[in-house]
Amino acid sequence: MGDIPDKAQISADDWGAAMQEQETATRAPRTPDNVAAPAQIFEQFSSSGTTNPQHTDMDMILDIPVQLEVQLGRTKIAIKSLLQLAQGSVVELDGMAGEPMDVLVNGCLIAQGEVVVVNDKFGIRLTDIITPSERIRKLNR
Repeated sequence: MGDIPDKAQISADDWGAAMQEQETATRAPRTPDNVAAPAQIFEQFSSSGTTNPQHTDMDMILDIPVQLEVQLGRTKIAIKSLLQLAQGSVVELDGMAGEPMDVLVNGCLIAQGEVVVVNDKFGIRLTDIITPSERIRKLNR
C-alpha cells in the first residue's frame, strides 16, 4: 500500500504547504485563469451567439409534452351510486350550460373557453387566459 502515505510519513511542511495552497485559493479573485473547467463549460453553453438568452432557454423546453384537459364540470358521487350507473345513465355536474369550460395543463388551470364543433370534431375556443399572478393567487387559497 505504497500509494497512501502513513500519518507518520506526512511532515509538517506538507500540511503547511497544503494549508497555504488552500488559503491562497480562497483569497484569490476569480479570474478566467483560475476558474474550474465546469464553469467554462457552462460559460460556453450559455453563450450561444443569440442576443436573447431567454429565447434559447425557451427553445430547450418546447418539445416537452404536456397533458391538456378541458373540464366540463365535476361532481361527488357515492360508490353505491357509482356502481348503479349503466348505459344511458345521466350524471349531474356542477357546471352550468353556457358556462365557460376550464382548460388545464398538467392539472393547472391556464384558460377558460367555449366548446365548438369544427368538421365533426369538438374543440375549444379560448375566451380567457389566466395570468400567472391569478394562477398564484388561486394556489394560495
